[in-house]
Amino acid sequence: MDRFEKLACLFLFYSFLLCPALHAKCISFSDALSHIGESRCVTGKIFRVQQGSNGIHYLDFCADYRTCTFTVVIFRGDLKHVGDIRELQDRLVEVHGDVKEYDGRAEIILKDASQLGGDGARIPRLPKDFDVDRKGHFSAGTFSHPRASSTTASKKRQPATLPAAVPDDPSE
Repeated sequence: MDRFEKLACLFLFYSFLLCPALHAKCISFSDALSHIGESRCVTGKIFRVQQGSNGIHYLDFCADYRTCTFTVVIFRGDLKHVGDIRELQDRLVEVHGDVKEYDGRAEIILKDASQLGGDGARIPRLPKDFDVDRKGHFSAGTFSHPRASSTTASKKRQPATLPAAVPDDPSE
């Protein structure tokens, strides 16, 4: 098999893998509840990007998330693969993935930027100084002096000890 045939086979293989996700007809976020267990494209306008506990982020499609039937969840460890999701607020996005049921609502777990389409397809990478634990505030870090190695014991200087009694000089 020559190089051209190998490339053609790889192209066909990947196009079959990606074809359903890229060309799936998107459904409205309000219809997602009836598609639980399917791999779908769900579209809607992001009303709010919200951070919950433990660095979990939510993309809310409704003004009141408690009455909304669909949400997108991004876990703290996946933020670096997704990008700066704060840019998604007020955008019409497409989210590709498995529609799952959680607490009576439909959700898609966003793990990678390739799952986004529409206006959300090109969001910037997460800034290097973005601190998830501080709810998205930026942290310049702290300055500290280098510490001595623990293998070398540091000895404090001891004051010089003088003899308590100075002997008299015998030559006198």
